[in-house]
Amino acid sequence: MSFFRRRTFPEDIDIDDEVNDAGVDPELRLRTVRTAASTIAESIRQEQRQERRKSMRKRGFFRRGTEKRKEAAEAEAPPPTTAQIVGRRRNVYVNCALPLDEVDHYGEPITRYARNKVRTSKYTIITFVPKNLFEQFRRVANLYFLALVIVQVFPIFGAPSPQTSALPLIFILCVTALKDAVEDYRRAVLDDEVNNSAVTKLGNWRNVNQPKDPRVWYEKMLGINPPGKVTRGVRKLREREADEGRQIVLSKAGEDRTSVSTLPVDDSASDVGYYGAGRKLDDIQSVDEHSYPPQESKVVSWAGSGSLTAYQQSVHSRSSIGVVDYSKRTTGAARWERTLWKKLEVGDIVLLRDNEQVPADVVVLSTSDADNMCYLETKNLDGETNLKPRKSVRATASIQSEEDIERASFLLDSEPPHANLYLYHGILRYKDPSSGEQKQESVTINELLLRGCTIRNTAWIIGLVVFTGADSKIMMNGGDTPSKRSKIEKETNFNVVVNFVLLILMCVTSGILNGYLDSKSDTSAKFFEIDAEASTEPVVNAVITFTSCLIAFQNIVPISLYISIEIVKTIQAFFISQDVDMYYKPFDAACTPKTWNISDDLGQIEYIFSDKTGTLTQNVMEFQKCSVNGVAYGEGVTEAQRGAAKRAGNTEALDPEEQDVQLHILKQRMLDKMSQTFKNRYAQLDHLTLVSPKLADDLADRNGPQRQHLIDFFRALAVCHSVLSERPEPDKEPYRLEYKAESPDEAALVAAARDVGFPFVHKSKDAIDIEVMGQPERYIPLQLLEFNSTRKRMSVIVRNPQGQLVLYCKGADSVIYQRLAADHDPELKASTARDMEAFANGGLRTLCIAYRYLTEQEYIDWVRVYEAATNSITDRDEEVEKANDKIEHSLRILGATALEDKLQEGVPEAIETLHKAGIKLWILTGDKVQTAIEIGFSCNLLKSDMEIMILSADSHEATRLQIEGGLNKIASVLGPPSMDPNRRGFVPGAQAAFAVVIDGDTLRHALNKNLKELFLTLSTQCETVVCCRVSPAQKAMVVNLVKEGRNAMTLSIGDGANDVAMIQEANIGCGLLGHEGSQAAMSADYAFGQFRFLTKLLLVHGRWSYQRVADMHANFFYKNVIWTFAMFWFMIYNSFDATYLYQYTFILLYNLVFTSLPVIALGAFDQDLNAKAALAFPQLYIRGIRGLEYTRLKFWMYMLDGLYQSAVVFFIPYCVWTLGLAVSWNGKTIESLADFGTTVSVAAIICANTYVGINTHYWTVITWIIVIGSSVVMLAWIAIYSAFESIDFVDEVVILFGEITFWASVLLSVVIALGPRFLVKFFKSAYRPLDKDIVREMWVLGDLKDRLGIKHRRDRKRSKTEEAPMFHEPHIRSESEISNAEEDYATPLGYTPPMPRSPTSDGSPRPTAPLMAGESPRPEKLEEGLYHNRLSPEPSASPSQRNQLNASPSMQRMSYYSASNIPPPSPLPEPNRYHNYTRDSNSRSMTAYGTEPPMSAVSHSTVTYSHPPSSPTHLSPPSSATLQVPGMRQQQQRSPSPATPAEQYEMHVRTPTSDHWATYPQDHGQGREPSVQGMHTPMATEDSYATARDDYDAYDAYDELGMQSATTQPQHQQEESWRSSTYSYSGPHAI
Repeated sequence: MSFFRRRTFPEDIDIDDEVNDAGVDPELRLRTVRTAASTIAESIRQEQRQERRKSMRKRGFFRRGTEKRKEAAEAEAPPPTTAQIVGRRRNVYVNCALPLDEVDHYGEPITRYARNKVRTSKYTIITFVPKNLFEQFRRVANLYFLALVIVQVFPIFGAPSPQTSALPLIFILCVTALKDAVEDYRRAVLDDEVNNSAVTKLGNWRNVNQPKDPRVWYEKMLGINPPGKVTRGVRKLREREADEGRQIVLSKAGEDRTSVSTLPVDDSASDVGYYGAGRKLDDIQSVDEHSYPPQESKVVSWAGSGSLTAYQQSVHSRSSIGVVDYSKRTTGAARWERTLWKKLEVGDIVLLRDNEQVPADVVVLSTSDADNMCYLETKNLDGETNLKPRKSVRATASIQSEEDIERASFLLDSEPPHANLYLYHGILRYKDPSSGEQKQESVTINELLLRGCTIRNTAWIIGLVVFTGADSKIMMNGGDTPSKRSKIEKETNFNVVVNFVLLILMCVTSGILNGYLDSKSDTSAKFFEIDAEASTEPVVNAVITFTSCLIAFQNIVPISLYISIEIVKTIQAFFISQDVDMYYKPFDAACTPKTWNISDDLGQIEYIFSDKTGTLTQNVMEFQKCSVNGVAYGEGVTEAQRGAAKRAGNTEALDPEEQDVQLHILKQRMLDKMSQTFKNRYAQLDHLTLVSPKLADDLADRNGPQRQHLIDFFRALAVCHSVLSERPEPDKEPYRLEYKAESPDEAALVAAARDVGFPFVHKSKDAIDIEVMGQPERYIPLQLLEFNSTRKRMSVIVRNPQGQLVLYCKGADSVIYQRLAADHDPELKASTARDMEAFANGGLRTLCIAYRYLTEQEYIDWVRVYEAATNSITDRDEEVEKANDKIEHSLRILGATALEDKLQEGVPEAIETLHKAGIKLWILTGDKVQTAIEIGFSCNLLKSDMEIMILSADSHEATRLQIEGGLNKIASVLGPPSMDPNRRGFVPGAQAAFAVVIDGDTLRHALNKNLKELFLTLSTQCETVVCCRVSPAQKAMVVNLVKEGRNAMTLSIGDGANDVAMIQEANIGCGLLGHEGSQAAMSADYAFGQFRFLTKLLLVHGRWSYQRVADMHANFFYKNVIWTFAMFWFMIYNSFDATYLYQYTFILLYNLVFTSLPVIALGAFDQDLNAKAALAFPQLYIRGIRGLEYTRLKFWMYMLDGLYQSAVVFFIPYCVWTLGLAVSWNGKTIESLADFGTTVSVAAIICANTYVGINTHYWTVITWIIVIGSSVVMLAWIAIYSAFESIDFVDEVVILFGEITFWASVLLSVVIALGPRFLVKFFKSAYRPLDKDIVREMWVLGDLKDRLGIKHRRDRKRSKTEEAPMFHEPHIRSESEISNAEEDYATPLGYTPPMPRSPTSDGSPRPTAPLMAGESPRPEKLEEGLYHNRLSPEPSASPSQRNQLNASPSMQRMSYYSASNIPPPSPLPEPNRYHNYTRDSNSRSMTAYGTEPPMSAVSHSTVTYSHPPSSPTHLSPPSSATLQVPGMRQQQQRSPSPATPAEQYEMHVRTPTSDHWATYPQDHGQGREPSVQGMHTPMATEDSYATARDDYDAYDAYDELGMQSATTQPQHQQEESWRSSTYSYSGPHAI
C-alpha cells in the first residue's frame, strides 16, 4: 500500500498532466531506471517535459484548471526565490552627478559599500582575547574550574595553596589559545597575500560613488590616512615595479586607434601577438603554475604609475558611439596606476590583463577582442579549467583609453549582492551623445567577471567594479569561518555535568553530616578539636565544609583532561601530516591538518558530500570509442566496465596492466597502418586515445564502403565546433596545434580528429582550414548555432570546397533522433542507438553526429527568419529556438562519439571501500544532470543494479508529488523507514539499492520548510544522491539538512571556491590541493592532494583517533573516580570535615605526573588494529558511525569500575591497619595518616596506570616505559620527598618500603581491584568477541599477515644471506657477466612491458617474470579475433622450428621474483634472458606490427632452447642454463663453450635429466600419446634454482622433491585472448 495517497481533481487537467509528466505511476510510486543509458535518457525527457510545460503555461494552456485552486496553491507553495533578492538595488555612477536623494547635506553619497579587503580568519588582534576566552569558557568544566580558583582565594575554605591551584587553568587556557592563534594566523597570512595583491585602476579620476574623505571619525581626529596619500603598501609595490617601465598599447583587434601608456611590458612579449592583432590566444597555464592568491604576473610587469598621452587630445574622425561622447573635452589627468586589491572601491575602473586574477566582481566595459569577447578560467571558483566566454556591454565596447573613460557618462542600475553564482541582472542607462535620447541595455551574468577567476587569452579588459569584499559572490558563498567542536567534546560536557552532580552530592552529603556531627555535644571533638571549627554555628560550618569538599574533591572533574586532549590531538595531527601514503608527489603536498581538535570526528563520518569536477575527476576528456555507419571502433576499457566486471566476480578479465600491454600493441599496429596510408603532420601520437586497428584498416581500404563514412564522420568533428587553435611555438614546432575550448568535451573531439588524420588547423571569420588525410580543405563558416543546456545540441552551417551548403549537428542522441529525416535508414538508427547505449552503460559520455545538405534558397529564407529572431525584443530565446528548429531537421546520422571523463587515480576503488565501511557518498555539483549521471556510473557510485529515481520538477506541488512517489516506491520494496541509531551505516548489497538524481530547481523546492523533511526521509534511505546544477549556498543547505535533520556526522570535500560553503558547514571539511593556496584548501580542516587519500584518512587515522580519544576519555574519568572516592571513603572516619587523606603533593602531582602520561600514550599511540588490516576490513568502521566506542553505558561502566576499585584500594589497607598495627624494621609503628594515606595513594596510582595498560591494545617500547615508569616515578617521589623536612611526611620511604605489610597491602589491593576487569576482558574476547577482536586475533595468531603480504616478525629474524639487493631489486648486469657473450640481441618493438608488483589475492608477490604468465595470445589469434577478414593462423610449428627470442642490452635489467608456491628466500631470476635462443625465419610468429612480441606476450609453444630435442616427442633440458652470482665457484662445467673468468661465478639451474622430460606430455595419465604441439616446453621458470654449491647433486635433489605433472592447455585454449592468461608455476620446488 502506498504511504501517500492524494485526492485527485478530475477537473484539474494540469494536475493530471503533471502527474504523468512527473513519472509517477497510478499507485503514486515514482518510476525508476537502472542502466546509465536509460538514466540519461530519462533525465533528458524530464527536462523536455519541463520546457514543454513552461511554454504551455506562457500560452495559458492550463489556466482553466489552475484558477480553481490558485489561492490554495499560493498559500502552500513558497514564492520563487529567484524572483526575490533581499536587499536594495545599488546605482553605480560613472561621470554622473548623484541625485539629491542619494547624497547627504554635505553632498556626500549616503550609501557606503563594503571594502574590498576580505578576512577568512576568525580573530583579529583586538578580538582574539575576548573571543577566544568566550569559546573556551563554553566548556562547562572551564567555568567550574574558574569558580574553584575564585573560591580557593578565601582562606576560610582551607585551600593549601590558592596561587598554585590557578596554574593548571591558566596553563590550559594559554595552550589552547596558542593553538587557536597558530591555526588562525595561517589563515590571516593567506588573507594578507590576497588583500595585498596588485591591480591596475584608473587614478587621478573622481569616483563619485565614494565620499571625498572616507575615513571614520577617529581617523579624522588623529589625522590618519588623509585622502590622496599613498599608503606604505602601495608605495612599496610601486617602488618594486618602478624599474620595469615600458610602453604598452591598448588596441582592439583590427583597429588603428590605440591608447599609449607608459606601463611596462615584458620584452619577451611580441608586439603583434600581445597587442591583439587578430584573435590570438596565449597559452593557458597548467595546474602547477596557477595559484590563488594571485602571484605577480609573469607576462606583464608594471611601473608605479602611468601617465596619459601628455594632455594630448585625440582627434577622431568618426562620430560618438555608445556612452562615449567624443565632443566632450577632458583634462587628461586620468592615468592608470598600480594599487592593491584591498584599496578598490565600488565604482572604480580597473584594467585587467591576460593571466591576471579578477580582484572583485567586475562588469566588462571593453575588451581587446574585435568581437568584444573575453575568456575566463574559473578554476579557483569551481575547479574547472575550461574557458568561460564573457562579453562586454555593447554600449561601452568603444572604450579603449583613459580619455574615453573621462568622456563616458552612464549609470549602472545593479541588483543587490547575493550568493547565486549563475545569476545577475543589471541595467546600463545612458544618454545617446548624438541624439540625446535616453537608452538602456541589459547586463547579465555573461558581462560579469567574478572575483577569483583568471583572465585567459585576452590581452586586456576594462571593467567597472560593482561588488567588493564581503559583497562579492564568492565571499557571500563562503560565510564566516566556523568554530568546530568534535562530537566527543560535546558529549564530554554531559559527562562533566554528571561528575559535577556527583561532586555536589558528595559535598552536600559531607556538609550535612559534618554539620550534624558538629552539632552533637557528647563527642571527643570538644576535647581534641578546640577552636578547630571556623564558627560555633553548625550550619555555617556545614557550608564551609561543603565548599572545602568542592576543593578537596575537585579532581573528579578532570581539569587535566582538556590539556591532555589538546596534546593528544596535536600528536595525532602530526602523525596524519607525516603519513607518506597521503603524500602527493606532483604537488609536493602532504595531508595538512588545519583544525586539530576534531580528529576523532574522522572516525564517525556517515555521509560524504563531494564535488565532482576536480575532486572525483581530472576534468580531462579522452576520446575512447566511436560508432560510424553502425560500426563500433575503440578497444579501451573504462572504469565503469571494470567495476561491473568486478561486481560480477570476473576479476581477471579486465586486469589494467594486461590491458595496458594489449592497448600498446594495438595502438602501435594502428599507427603503423595509418603511417603507411597517409601523412599526418599534426598528429600528437602520445595523446591518441582512440585505439582501433580496425579503424586504420578501414581508412586504408580504398575500395571499402566504410572509408567514405569514416572520412565524413571525422570531417564533421573537425568542422562542427567552436574551438580555437594555436601554435605555441611556431618556430620550433610549426605543426604542433593546441586547442582551446569552452568545454573539455569539444577539445577532446577535435584533438581526436587531429590525431586520426583530420586536423583542424585554423579558423577565421571567413575560413575554416582542416586537413583530410594529408589533403588541405577550406570551409567557409556561415552560421554557428551554439550549444546550451536547453538545446542540448550545436550546429554549424558551412560551405564546403565543392560549393555545397552543409549543416553539421552534434548533440544528445534523443535530441538528434527527433530531428532525423523521415526516410532515414532504420537499421543505421538502430545500430547506432545500440552502440550509444553500450557506450553510455560503460560510463562514457556520448554525442550523436549528423548532417544535412541545404539548398541556397532554403538557407537564404532561413537567414531572414534567424536574423529577425535574434533582433527581437520580446521572447528572444523562444524566437531563436523556433528559427533553429526550421533548419535543424531532416538530419542523417554520421555516427556517435564516446568520451571518458578521466577520474582521478583510485577514485572507484576509494568509493567502493568507503561504501564497504558503511559511508554514503553524495555528489553535489554545478554540472548538468547528464554529466553528473555519467560520472556517477564511471566511478561506480551509480550501478546498474540500483533503482535510480530522477526528481525534476518546476513547481512546489510537482516536487512534493515526486518525493512522495519516491517514498512510496522505496516503502513498497524495503518497508517503512527505520530511524534506529544502531542501524546507521548501510551494508552494500544487503538489500535493494536506491539512488536519487535531483536538479537545482527541484532541490530549491525540496529544501523548503514544507518539503525538506520528506526529501530528507527519501534521500537518507538511498545509497547515494546526486544533486546537479546546485549553487554553493544550496550545497551548504543540503549538508546542513542531513547534519541537523539526522544528527549525522558529515564530511564535505571539494577543490574550488564554490565548495567553501559546504566545507565549512560540514563537521569535517576537506580541500584538495589542486594548486598552492586554493580557496577550498584554505578554508578546509584537512587539505590533501587526491580524493583516494580519504580512505586512509577516515578508515585508519579517523578510526584510530576515535578509538583512542574514546578510550582516553573513559580512562580519564575512571582514574579520577578511583582517586577521589578513596578520599570520600576516608571522610566516614573523620566526621566529614574535609581532611585530606593524601599528602598535598600527591594531589597536585596525581593528574600532572603520576597518571597523565599513560592515558596520553593511550590516546596518542594505541592501535587496536594495524593500518593494513583496517583497510582490508573497512566494515569495522561502522562502529564509529553508530557511535559504539563512546557511549554513555561505557562511561557509566568505567565510573562504576572506578567506584569499586576506590573501595578496594581504601578498605583493604584500612583492614590491614585496623587488624593490628604494624611495626617498621626500625621499631617505629606504622600508624600515622601519612603512612596510611601513602599506602592508599600508591595502590590507587598503580591500579590506575595498570588499568590503562590493560586497556591498551598496542604495546610498544614507549608504552612499556610510560605505564611502568609512571608508577616508578611515583615511588621515586616518595623517596625524594622523604629526604626533605616536612610536618606530615617524615621518613616515609624508611618506614614503608622496608615493611612487608605495605607491599602486601598494595599488591593485594591491585590484584583484587583489577581482577574483575581482567576477567571481563578475557570473557568478552574469548566468548563474545567483536569483529575487531576477531581481526586482531587473525593478525596476531592467524594468517592475516600472509594474506596481506606482510612479513612476520619471526621471519625478519632469519638469516639475511639472501636479502641482498640483487635478489629483491632490479639491477643492471654488464655484458661481461653474461655467459653467452656471443648472443644476438634484439628488442621487439623497443617496448618493455610493465612489471606489476602488487600482491596477488593470497598476499604473495605477483610473479611478473614474463614467461611465468602462462599462455599468452598467439599473434595470429590476436589478428583473427580483432579482424574477421584475416585468414586463420597457421598451425604451430614443431619444437625444432619454434622461434627463439633474444634480449637486447637495453633490456638487461634483472629482477628476481618468487612464485606463490616457492619460499621467498629462493629467488627466481627473470626467465630466458640469458638462454641462447635462435630465430627461425620460416616460422610464423610475427605480431601485427611485423616484429616479435614482447616477452610477456610469448607463448610457451613458440619458444624453445637452441639445443634441439633428441627425439620428436622428448625435449632435452638446456645444456647451459646458468645465472651468474658473484662468489659462487663453478665446480662442474655444464656449458660446451670454454670457461671464461665470468663463468667462474655462476649459479647453475638445477634441471632434471632427459628422462624426466617424458613425464610432461599434454595428456599424461589419460591413455593418449603425447603430441608434439601439446607438449609442455620446460622453461627457465620451471627449473629449480638454488644458491647451493654445484657439488650437491642436482638430480638427486630433484628426485627427492619429486616431479609434478605439469599438464598444459590444449592448443585452442593456448591461443585464447590475452585476458585469459594466468600466472602459474608448475615446475619442481626449489630447495
